[in-house]
Amino acid sequence: MQQQRPTRDILWLFVATRVLLVVITYIAYILLTAEKYSDTPVNIAALFSSWNHWDAANYAHIAQFGYQSTNDLAFFPFLPLLISGGARLLGGGNWSYIFVGMLISNIALLGTLFIVYYLALELVGKELSQRTLLYLSIFPTAFFFFAAYNESLYLLFAAGTFLALRRQKWWLAGLLGMLAALTRSVGILLVIPYLYELWEQRAYILTRRITLFISLGAIILIPVGTLLYAGYCWYAFGDPLAFVSVQAHWSRHTTWPWMGIFQAFWALFFYHQQGFGSSNQAHLLLDLSATLGFIALVIIGWRKLPKSYSLWMAVFLLYILVNPAQKPDILLSNQRFVLEMFPAFITLAILSKRSPYLHYALMLLFPTLQAILGIAFIMNHWIV
Repeated sequence: MQQQRPTRDILWLFVATRVLLVVITYIAYILLTAEKYSDTPVNIAALFSSWNHWDAANYAHIAQFGYQSTNDLAFFPFLPLLISGGARLLGGGNWSYIFVGMLISNIALLGTLFIVYYLALELVGKELSQRTLLYLSIFPTAFFFFAAYNESLYLLFAAGTFLALRRQKWWLAGLLGMLAALTRSVGILLVIPYLYELWEQRAYILTRRITLFISLGAIILIPVGTLLYAGYCWYAFGDPLAFVSVQAHWSRHTTWPWMGIFQAFWALFFYHQQGFGSSNQAHLLLDLSATLGFIALVIIGWRKLPKSYSLWMAVFLLYILVNPAQKPDILLSNQRFVLEMFPAFITLAILSKRSPYLHYALMLLFPTLQAILGIAFIMNHWIV
Protein backbone atom coordinates (compact mmCIF):
# COMPACT_ATOMS: atom_id res chain seq x y z
CA MET A 1 0.00 0.00 0.00
CA GLN A 2 2.87 2.37 0.83
CA GLN A 3 4.33 1.68 -2.60
CA GLN A 4 1.15 2.88 -4.30
CA ARG A 5 0.63 6.08 -2.36
CA PRO A 6 3.33 8.25 -4.05
CA THR A 7 2.01 7.15 -7.43
CA ARG A 8 -1.55 8.04 -6.50
CA ASP A 9 -0.57 11.44 -5.07
CA ILE A 10 1.60 12.34 -8.06
CA LEU A 11 -1.10 11.29 -10.52
CA TRP A 12 -3.68 13.36 -8.65
CA LEU A 13 -1.43 16.42 -8.76
CA PHE A 14 -0.69 15.91 -12.44
CA VAL A 15 -4.34 15.41 -13.43
CA ALA A 16 -5.61 18.26 -11.25
CA THR A 17 -3.17 20.79 -12.69
CA ARG A 18 -3.88 19.60 -16.27
CA VAL A 19 -7.63 19.97 -15.69
CA LEU A 20 -7.13 23.48 -14.32
CA LEU A 21 -5.13 24.43 -17.41
CA VAL A 22 -7.89 23.06 -19.64
CA VAL A 23 -10.38 25.23 -17.71
CA ILE A 24 -8.08 28.24 -18.17
CA THR A 25 -7.90 27.42 -21.88
CA TYR A 26 -11.67 27.30 -22.14
CA ILE A 27 -12.10 30.59 -20.29
CA ALA A 28 -9.55 32.36 -22.47
CA TYR A 29 -10.76 30.85 -25.75
CA ILE A 30 -14.52 31.07 -25.24
CA LEU A 31 -15.32 33.73 -22.67
CA LEU A 32 -12.71 36.20 -23.90
CA THR A 33 -13.00 35.72 -27.67
CA ALA A 34 -16.58 34.70 -28.46
CA GLU A 35 -19.12 37.30 -29.46
CA LYS A 36 -21.69 38.44 -26.91
CA TYR A 37 -24.44 35.82 -26.34
CA SER A 38 -22.85 33.51 -28.92
CA ASP A 39 -24.22 29.96 -28.99
CA THR A 40 -21.43 28.58 -31.20
CA PRO A 41 -20.03 25.33 -29.73
CA VAL A 42 -16.38 25.01 -28.88
CA ASN A 43 -14.05 23.75 -31.60
CA ILE A 44 -11.74 21.31 -29.80
CA ALA A 45 -8.95 21.55 -32.38
CA ALA A 46 -9.04 25.35 -32.30
CA LEU A 47 -9.26 25.29 -28.51
CA PHE A 48 -5.93 23.52 -28.09
CA SER A 49 -4.38 25.31 -31.07
CA SER A 50 -4.56 28.40 -28.87
CA TRP A 51 -1.42 27.01 -27.17
CA ASN A 52 0.50 27.00 -30.45
CA HIS A 53 2.29 30.33 -30.00
CA TRP A 54 5.85 31.59 -29.94
CA ASP A 55 8.39 28.79 -29.34
CA ALA A 56 5.68 26.11 -29.52
CA ALA A 57 4.84 27.23 -33.06
CA ASN A 58 8.55 27.22 -33.94
CA TYR A 59 9.03 23.66 -32.70
CA ALA A 60 5.94 22.49 -34.60
CA HIS A 61 7.15 24.24 -37.77
CA ILE A 62 10.63 22.67 -37.52
CA ALA A 63 9.08 19.26 -36.87
CA GLN A 64 6.95 19.60 -39.99
CA PHE A 65 9.36 21.28 -42.40
CA GLY A 66 12.84 20.89 -40.90
CA TYR A 67 15.43 23.59 -40.27
CA GLN A 68 14.86 26.02 -43.12
CA SER A 69 17.12 28.88 -42.01
CA THR A 70 19.88 29.56 -39.51
CA ASN A 71 17.36 31.43 -37.35
CA ASP A 72 15.68 28.09 -36.61
CA LEU A 73 18.90 26.68 -35.13
CA ALA A 74 18.27 28.38 -31.79
CA PHE A 75 15.74 25.59 -31.20
CA PHE A 76 17.54 22.37 -30.33
CA PRO A 77 16.54 19.25 -32.28
CA PHE A 78 15.35 16.50 -29.95
CA LEU A 79 11.83 17.83 -29.29
CA PRO A 80 11.16 18.54 -32.99
CA LEU A 81 12.42 15.03 -33.83
CA LEU A 82 9.99 13.45 -31.38
CA ILE A 83 7.11 15.63 -32.59
CA SER A 84 7.87 14.79 -36.21
CA GLY A 85 7.94 11.04 -35.55
CA GLY A 86 4.72 11.09 -33.53
CA ALA A 87 2.85 13.33 -35.98
CA ARG A 88 3.76 11.12 -38.94
CA LEU A 89 2.28 8.15 -37.11
CA LEU A 90 -0.97 10.13 -36.86
CA GLY A 91 -1.04 11.01 -40.54
CA GLY A 92 1.01 14.20 -40.57
CA GLY A 93 -1.86 16.71 -40.50
CA ASN A 94 -1.23 20.20 -39.11
CA TRP A 95 -3.24 19.40 -35.99
CA SER A 96 -1.11 16.32 -35.26
CA TYR A 97 2.07 18.35 -34.75
CA ILE A 98 0.37 20.53 -32.16
CA PHE A 99 -1.25 17.55 -30.45
CA VAL A 100 1.91 15.43 -30.33
CA GLY A 101 4.00 18.36 -29.09
CA MET A 102 1.63 18.98 -26.18
CA LEU A 103 1.35 15.26 -25.47
CA ILE A 104 5.14 14.87 -25.26
CA SER A 105 5.43 17.91 -23.01
CA ASN A 106 2.81 16.62 -20.58
CA ILE A 107 4.08 13.02 -20.52
CA ALA A 108 7.59 14.35 -19.87
CA LEU A 109 6.23 16.40 -16.98
CA LEU A 110 4.62 13.31 -15.44
CA GLY A 111 7.92 11.44 -15.64
CA THR A 112 9.72 14.44 -14.18
CA LEU A 113 7.37 14.55 -11.18
CA PHE A 114 8.19 10.95 -10.30
CA ILE A 115 11.95 11.48 -10.65
CA VAL A 116 12.01 14.72 -8.67
CA TYR A 117 9.86 13.09 -5.98
CA TYR A 118 12.39 10.31 -5.42
CA LEU A 119 15.32 12.74 -5.51
CA ALA A 120 13.64 14.95 -2.92
CA LEU A 121 12.54 11.96 -0.83
CA GLU A 122 16.18 11.07 -0.14
CA LEU A 123 16.83 14.58 1.14
CA VAL A 124 13.75 15.90 2.90
CA GLY A 125 11.25 13.09 3.35
CA LYS A 126 7.78 12.46 2.01
CA GLU A 127 5.91 15.59 3.10
CA LEU A 128 8.41 18.06 1.68
CA SER A 129 8.85 15.94 -1.47
CA GLN A 130 5.14 16.33 -2.16
CA ARG A 131 5.36 20.04 -1.42
CA THR A 132 8.30 20.33 -3.85
CA LEU A 133 6.18 18.84 -6.64
CA LEU A 134 3.27 21.11 -5.73
CA TYR A 135 5.37 24.28 -5.99
CA LEU A 136 6.90 23.12 -9.27
CA SER A 137 3.46 22.38 -10.75
CA ILE A 138 1.78 25.64 -9.69
CA PHE A 139 4.73 27.98 -10.31
CA PRO A 140 3.56 31.03 -12.33
CA THR A 141 5.21 29.88 -15.57
CA ALA A 142 4.55 26.14 -15.12
CA PHE A 143 1.90 26.40 -17.85
CA PHE A 144 4.84 25.98 -20.25
CA PHE A 145 4.84 22.32 -19.18
CA PHE A 146 1.41 22.13 -20.84
CA ALA A 147 2.44 23.74 -24.13
CA ALA A 148 4.76 22.21 -26.73
CA TYR A 149 7.86 23.78 -25.19
CA ASN A 150 11.01 21.81 -24.38
CA GLU A 151 11.15 22.70 -20.67
CA SER A 152 9.51 19.52 -19.37
CA LEU A 153 11.45 17.25 -21.75
CA TYR A 154 14.75 18.83 -20.73
CA LEU A 155 13.79 18.65 -17.07
CA LEU A 156 12.96 14.96 -17.46
CA PHE A 157 16.46 14.25 -18.78
CA ALA A 158 18.24 16.58 -16.34
CA ALA A 159 16.48 15.20 -13.25
CA GLY A 160 16.96 11.68 -14.62
CA THR A 161 20.68 12.35 -14.93
CA PHE A 162 20.85 13.34 -11.26
CA LEU A 163 18.90 10.25 -10.19
CA ALA A 164 21.21 8.01 -12.24
CA LEU A 165 24.25 9.71 -10.70
CA ARG A 166 22.86 9.17 -7.19
CA ARG A 167 22.40 5.49 -8.05
CA GLN A 168 25.91 5.34 -9.64
CA LYS A 169 24.46 4.27 -12.98
CA TRP A 170 27.10 6.12 -14.97
CA TRP A 171 26.19 5.07 -18.50
CA LEU A 172 22.53 5.90 -17.91
CA ALA A 173 23.53 9.30 -16.53
CA GLY A 174 25.70 9.92 -19.58
CA LEU A 175 22.94 8.88 -21.98
CA LEU A 176 20.32 11.05 -20.28
CA GLY A 177 22.80 13.94 -20.19
CA MET A 178 23.36 13.53 -23.92
CA LEU A 179 19.60 13.69 -24.56
CA ALA A 180 19.40 16.80 -22.35
CA ALA A 181 22.18 18.39 -24.43
CA LEU A 182 20.23 17.58 -27.60
CA THR A 183 17.13 19.19 -26.09
CA ARG A 184 18.56 22.45 -24.74
CA SER A 185 21.90 24.25 -24.99
CA VAL A 186 22.27 24.22 -21.20
CA GLY A 187 22.24 20.42 -21.23
CA ILE A 188 26.01 20.33 -21.57
CA LEU A 189 26.25 21.88 -18.09
CA LEU A 190 25.29 18.49 -16.63
CA VAL A 191 28.99 17.67 -16.98
CA ILE A 192 29.49 19.73 -13.78
CA PRO A 193 27.40 17.60 -11.38
CA TYR A 194 28.69 14.44 -13.10
CA LEU A 195 32.29 15.43 -12.36
CA TYR A 196 31.42 16.34 -8.79
CA GLU A 197 29.68 13.00 -8.18
CA LEU A 198 32.72 11.22 -9.65
CA TRP A 199 34.90 13.06 -7.15
CA GLU A 200 32.54 12.23 -4.29
CA GLN A 201 32.57 8.54 -5.24
CA ARG A 202 36.29 8.40 -6.07
CA ALA A 203 37.14 5.96 -3.26
CA TYR A 204 34.80 3.34 -4.72
CA ILE A 205 35.52 4.15 -8.38
CA LEU A 206 39.28 3.75 -8.00
CA THR A 207 38.97 0.29 -6.46
CA ARG A 208 38.29 -1.36 -9.82
CA ARG A 209 39.68 -0.49 -13.22
CA ILE A 210 36.46 -1.41 -15.02
CA THR A 211 34.43 0.94 -12.79
CA LEU A 212 36.88 3.75 -13.50
CA PHE A 213 36.66 3.08 -17.23
CA ILE A 214 32.85 3.03 -17.23
CA SER A 215 32.40 6.16 -15.12
CA LEU A 216 34.94 8.21 -17.09
CA GLY A 217 33.79 6.90 -20.44
CA ALA A 218 30.13 7.68 -19.84
CA ILE A 219 30.72 11.36 -19.14
CA ILE A 220 31.85 11.82 -22.74
CA LEU A 221 28.28 11.16 -23.87
CA ILE A 222 27.03 14.49 -22.47
CA PRO A 223 29.10 16.80 -24.74
CA VAL A 224 28.50 14.34 -27.58
CA GLY A 225 24.89 15.60 -27.63
CA THR A 226 26.08 19.15 -28.28
CA LEU A 227 28.69 17.94 -30.77
CA LEU A 228 26.08 16.03 -32.76
CA TYR A 229 24.02 19.18 -33.14
CA ALA A 230 27.14 21.18 -34.03
CA GLY A 231 27.91 18.56 -36.69
CA TYR A 232 24.44 18.96 -38.17
CA CYS A 233 24.82 22.75 -38.22
CA TRP A 234 28.13 22.36 -40.04
CA TYR A 235 26.68 19.92 -42.55
CA ALA A 236 23.46 21.86 -43.24
CA PHE A 237 24.61 25.48 -42.89
CA GLY A 238 28.41 25.41 -43.01
CA ASP A 239 28.90 26.66 -39.46
CA PRO A 240 29.22 24.25 -36.50
CA LEU A 241 28.55 27.09 -34.05
CA ALA A 242 25.57 28.54 -35.88
CA PHE A 243 23.32 27.68 -32.92
CA VAL A 244 25.48 30.04 -30.82
CA SER A 245 25.82 32.94 -33.24
CA VAL A 246 22.09 32.88 -34.08
CA GLN A 247 21.28 33.98 -30.52
CA ALA A 248 21.90 37.56 -31.65
CA HIS A 249 18.88 37.23 -33.95
CA TRP A 250 16.78 36.46 -30.85
CA SER A 251 18.09 39.57 -29.05
CA ARG A 252 20.68 37.71 -26.95
CA HIS A 253 24.17 39.04 -26.26
CA THR A 254 27.05 38.09 -23.98
CA THR A 255 28.04 40.37 -21.11
CA TRP A 256 29.07 40.35 -17.46
CA PRO A 257 26.62 38.34 -15.30
CA TRP A 258 25.57 41.33 -13.20
CA MET A 259 24.82 43.62 -16.16
CA GLY A 260 21.36 42.22 -16.94
CA ILE A 261 20.20 42.68 -13.34
CA PHE A 262 21.76 46.15 -13.17
CA GLN A 263 20.13 47.20 -16.45
CA ALA A 264 16.76 45.86 -15.29
CA PHE A 265 16.95 47.95 -12.10
CA TRP A 266 18.15 50.95 -14.12
CA ALA A 267 15.29 50.61 -16.60
CA LEU A 268 12.73 50.27 -13.81
CA PHE A 269 13.74 53.18 -11.63
CA PHE A 270 16.13 55.54 -13.37
CA TYR A 271 16.74 55.66 -17.12
CA HIS A 272 13.47 56.00 -19.05
CA GLN A 273 11.60 55.07 -15.89
CA GLN A 274 8.69 52.80 -16.74
CA GLY A 275 5.23 54.25 -16.35
CA PHE A 276 3.17 52.79 -13.52
CA GLY A 277 1.28 49.74 -14.75
CA SER A 278 2.98 49.65 -18.15
CA SER A 279 3.57 46.33 -19.89
CA ASN A 280 7.35 46.88 -19.81
CA GLN A 281 7.21 47.49 -16.07
CA ALA A 282 5.24 44.29 -15.48
CA HIS A 283 7.67 42.23 -17.57
CA LEU A 284 10.72 43.72 -15.88
CA LEU A 285 9.27 43.18 -12.40
CA LEU A 286 8.32 39.57 -13.06
CA ASP A 287 11.64 38.67 -14.71
CA LEU A 288 13.66 40.48 -12.05
CA SER A 289 11.68 38.90 -9.20
CA ALA A 290 12.15 35.40 -10.62
CA THR A 291 15.88 35.97 -11.20
CA LEU A 292 16.61 37.42 -7.76
CA GLY A 293 14.33 34.90 -6.05
CA PHE A 294 16.16 31.92 -7.50
CA ILE A 295 19.57 33.46 -6.84
CA ALA A 296 18.46 33.65 -3.20
CA LEU A 297 17.24 30.04 -3.26
CA VAL A 298 20.58 28.85 -4.65
CA ILE A 299 22.45 30.71 -1.91
CA ILE A 300 20.13 29.45 0.85
CA GLY A 301 20.23 25.91 -0.53
CA TRP A 302 24.03 25.77 -0.56
CA ARG A 303 24.10 24.23 2.92
CA LYS A 304 20.82 22.32 2.58
CA LEU A 305 21.29 20.43 -0.69
CA PRO A 306 24.00 18.14 -2.10
CA LYS A 307 26.81 20.22 -3.57
CA SER A 308 26.28 18.72 -7.02
CA TYR A 309 22.80 20.29 -7.08
CA SER A 310 24.02 23.68 -5.90
CA LEU A 311 26.98 23.76 -8.28
CA TRP A 312 24.75 22.88 -11.22
CA MET A 313 22.24 25.59 -10.35
CA ALA A 314 25.00 28.17 -9.81
CA VAL A 315 26.51 27.44 -13.23
CA PHE A 316 23.01 27.37 -14.76
CA LEU A 317 22.27 30.82 -13.32
CA LEU A 318 25.61 32.12 -14.54
CA TYR A 319 24.81 30.81 -18.02
CA ILE A 320 21.51 32.67 -18.28
CA LEU A 321 22.87 35.82 -16.62
CA VAL A 322 25.76 36.23 -19.07
CA ASN A 323 23.29 35.95 -21.96
CA PRO A 324 20.63 38.60 -21.31
CA ALA A 325 18.46 40.16 -23.98
CA GLN A 326 18.38 43.65 -25.41
CA LYS A 327 16.16 46.33 -23.93
CA PRO A 328 13.36 46.60 -22.96
CA ASP A 329 12.93 42.89 -22.01
CA ILE A 330 16.40 42.56 -20.52
CA LEU A 331 15.97 39.38 -18.45
CA LEU A 332 13.97 37.77 -21.23
CA SER A 333 12.60 34.27 -20.45
CA ASN A 334 14.20 34.02 -17.00
CA GLN A 335 10.76 33.34 -15.52
CA ARG A 336 10.64 30.24 -17.70
CA PHE A 337 14.27 29.19 -17.40
CA VAL A 338 14.14 28.99 -13.58
CA LEU A 339 11.56 26.21 -13.91
CA GLU A 340 14.44 23.93 -14.86
CA MET A 341 16.23 24.51 -11.53
CA PHE A 342 14.25 21.79 -9.76
CA PRO A 343 16.48 21.61 -6.63
CA ALA A 344 15.50 25.22 -5.83
CA PHE A 345 11.93 24.01 -5.31
CA ILE A 346 13.23 21.57 -2.68
CA THR A 347 14.81 24.53 -0.88
CA LEU A 348 11.54 26.43 -1.18
CA ALA A 349 9.70 23.49 0.38
CA ILE A 350 12.15 23.46 3.29
CA LEU A 351 11.65 27.19 3.86
CA SER A 352 7.87 26.93 3.71
CA LYS A 353 7.90 24.16 6.29
CA ARG A 354 9.58 26.52 8.72
CA SER A 355 7.21 29.37 7.86
CA PRO A 356 3.56 28.32 7.27
CA TYR A 357 2.75 31.89 6.20
CA LEU A 358 5.17 31.52 3.30
CA HIS A 359 3.35 28.36 2.23
CA TYR A 360 -0.03 30.12 2.33
CA ALA A 361 1.38 33.08 0.39
CA LEU A 362 2.81 30.80 -2.30
CA MET A 363 -0.45 28.85 -2.55
CA LEU A 364 -2.26 32.12 -3.22
CA LEU A 365 0.31 33.85 -5.41
CA PHE A 366 1.60 31.04 -7.64
CA PRO A 367 -1.72 29.71 -9.06
CA THR A 368 -3.11 33.23 -9.47
CA LEU A 369 -0.13 34.37 -11.50
CA GLN A 370 -0.12 31.14 -13.50
CA ALA A 371 -3.77 31.66 -14.46
CA ILE A 372 -3.12 35.28 -15.48
CA LEU A 373 0.05 34.54 -17.43
CA GLY A 374 -1.45 31.39 -18.96
CA ILE A 375 -4.48 33.29 -20.24
CA ALA A 376 -2.20 36.01 -21.64
CA PHE A 377 -0.18 33.33 -23.46
CA ILE A 378 -3.31 31.72 -24.90
CA MET A 379 -4.46 35.15 -26.08
CA ASN A 380 -1.13 35.38 -27.97
CA HIS A 381 0.33 38.08 -25.77
CA TRP A 382 4.09 37.95 -25.24
CA ILE A 383 4.95 36.48 -21.84
CA VAL A 384 8.44 34.92 -21.82
